[in-house]
Amino acid sequence: MSNITQMLKGLLEGCILKIVSSSETYGYEICEKLLNYGFQGISEGSVYPILIRLEKKKLLYSTMKKSPLGPMRKYYYLTEEGIKELKWFILSWEKIKQNIDNVLEG
Repeated sequence: MSNITQMLKGLLEGCILKIVSSSETYGYEICEKLLNYGFQGISEGSVYPILIRLEKKKLLYSTMKKSPLGPMRKYYYLTEEGIKELKWFILSWEKIKQNIDNVLEG
């Protein structure tokens, strides 16, 4: 499992950017979506540091909003740079995926 986790670390940033691009969302909801997409073993402990890193890179920004239940939530949004980074991630992933598929089918 740790080998898969290592491989995913670089890819999770792009996946999180894609999730955030769909609609405003908060950390726990991002974790839930990743689990629903099949990313078993992904925890809040892995997602929150990525969110912080993406904010520091100015790919995301956040605002605090009232939650319908419980405390305030930090909602995330893509910046213009985040939109560019997401487009780059998708193009890069398509190329890498094709190369790996070529090797595996080869």
